[in-house]
Amino acid sequence: MPTNAVAMALLIMLFPLASYGQGRYRLTKNRKAQTENKWQKKYSDSIVAYRDSLYAGKVDLKPSGAIDTAPFFLPMTYYKGVVHNAFSLDKDLTDDDMTLLNIYLNHPELVKNTEQKLDASGPALTPRTVTESPSVIIKKTKPNEPEALPVDVVVLKPNFWAFSGDYYLQFLQNYLTDNWYQGGESNYSMMGSVTLNANYNNKQKVKWDNTLEMKYGLQTTRSDTVHKTRTSEDLLRYTGKLGLQATKKWYYTFQLIAQTQWARHYSTNSSKVQSDFFSPFNLNLSVGMDYNVSWFKNRLTGSFHLAPLAYNFKYSGRLALSKRNGIDEGKHSLNDFGSQTTIRLNWKISDNISWATRLYWYTTYERTEAEWENTFSFQFNRYLATKIYLYPRFDDGRSKDDKMGYWMFKEFVSIGFSYSM
Repeated sequence: MPTNAVAMALLIMLFPLASYGQGRYRLTKNRKAQTENKWQKKYSDSIVAYRDSLYAGKVDLKPSGAIDTAPFFLPMTYYKGVVHNAFSLDKDLTDDDMTLLNIYLNHPELVKNTEQKLDASGPALTPRTVTESPSVIIKKTKPNEPEALPVDVVVLKPNFWAFSGDYYLQFLQNYLTDNWYQGGESNYSMMGSVTLNANYNNKQKVKWDNTLEMKYGLQTTRSDTVHKTRTSEDLLRYTGKLGLQATKKWYYTFQLIAQTQWARHYSTNSSKVQSDFFSPFNLNLSVGMDYNVSWFKNRLTGSFHLAPLAYNFKYSGRLALSKRNGIDEGKHSLNDFGSQTTIRLNWKISDNISWATRLYWYTTYERTEAEWENTFSFQFNRYLATKIYLYPRFDDGRSKDDKMGYWMFKEFVSIGFSYSM
């Protein structure tokens, strides 16, 4: 009987506690759900505020309630005050306490620290509630445009002209004793040459090339008792071409060639003049097509001039030399028509070796003139060079030679100063 009385007494005493615990549990469960809802609302409010900040110049971020955020962004710590409030009969759990208690119960592996350790290392940092409503001001500024400064505009007239030149002065000395077994005689020779180019090209359709060639050479000869020196080289020639572009390489071209010499030439041991200034003088006008050459990576350059129609004018100032130059005796000039071809090429074979050639051919289909000039240059340095000159010529309008016929040939080898620009 006494045992039953004690059991009844304990049941009566524990019943209120059980009822309070069930109510506390239901309250805690409800508070947990409310806390989660509040945190979700605060997060969604922050997203909405950020969205509005993108389209408004000024946005006031007003939190819907005070939040202690420090415990959630610092390393997770076990605060004994949270557990104390959970078991207290006279204290309610805050939203932050409910969140921390939920982490302690469901994810204890996230707890890395304790409040006791923090007390040992120094004063505990109490989470601080943000009470002020922060405001974010976004200022939309325009980019600073550079200040417009006055600019002096200088318009330069394009220069379509290109100038170049080639110069050389060559010397040759030859000495033989009087009893040299092969015969011959000692002599000295000197020759100078100047070639000037002035070319116009407007980079569209028109080209105008101008070339002026001047050569003069002297040599001594002991066998000529009348003249101490004789002219070995004599040339004054102008070549002009006016072209209108037809395709990338082809031009409709009008060409003019004018040629004569500087001085008088005499026969050996005689005062008889064989040629003189403007005796002869040759003028050739032709209309045709030009093809520009640029081969072997621009090492071989030049042009081919093909003219189906050409006019040739030959003049001799000395009547006595008219027949020698293919002009009827007693007349100063000769006019005829025909076809003409001119080829000019420059080939840089190597850094020190080059070849320049000129092939001129004119025919009236009754008579023919052909010239083929070849100059091989061996450059030792910038100013010293050796030149080999080969010049075969054919002209069946002149008197026929018993040995060579209508062919003529000139050749020389020289060494001296050379300069190009």
